[in-house]
Amino acid sequence: MSVLKKIFAKKSRSNEDGIFFGKIERILGFKPIELSYYEKAFTHRSSNKTDENGNPVNYERLEFLGDAMLSAVIAGYLYKESPAGDEGYLTKMRSKIVSREHLNELGRDLQLIQFIDSKISSSQFGDNIHGNVFEALVGAIYLDRGYSYCEKFIDARVIIPYVDIARLEGKVISYKSLVIEWCQKEKKSFHYDTFEDNSISGERLFAVHLSIDNKIIAKSRAVSKKKAEEIASKRAYFAFQEKMDSK
Repeated sequence: MSVLKKIFAKKSRSNEDGIFFGKIERILGFKPIELSYYEKAFTHRSSNKTDENGNPVNYERLEFLGDAMLSAVIAGYLYKESPAGDEGYLTKMRSKIVSREHLNELGRDLQLIQFIDSKISSSQFGDNIHGNVFEALVGAIYLDRGYSYCEKFIDARVIIPYVDIARLEGKVISYKSLVIEWCQKEKKSFHYDTFEDNSISGERLFAVHLSIDNKIIAKSRAVSKKKAEEIASKRAYFAFQEKMDSK
């Protein structure tokens, strides 16, 4: 009986692998070779999995690797496509393409969250989970098929559908940076006052008041200080857009 159970268990696992293989192949645009890399790319740390040596098995190391591969491929693309761009320009453009916001958008568009193996509900994941697993997927591609296939995937999934250099030249990465830079140039004082401001439902929120020359220019609330500051900065930017853009 135990032998039959093993046979059926193996068959069931093979079917699961076949389904996973097919879905991953459609996303990649080519056949994966070693599925274990891709399985690891979608394993959340909450699964508490380890390898035979006791090392943790999750996507975080692949995320680190994928981030490096993505940056390298995008850097190479920009170097070829923008021959007049200096180091500062190329760095700024790469930052726009591989921004956390853009990576999250890529991960959402590919619906990568459906593959995540986790012991916690997907409703508890933060927004960055989408970009994190996208980077981990790129890392898995590198280990499985090498750099050339990373280029192939990034070209098909990032550069062709999303990268428009002319449009990106006008894209704002950080409104907070814009506001601070403008205030410093114009010798204006500025200050971000941050405090907790919980919602009626009890959700922990942070409120920010942005003051310029001792006058409150913008207010915002968000689930993190960083987000609240960015929202307030965006509102301040649009309040002073004509003055900022003329500088």
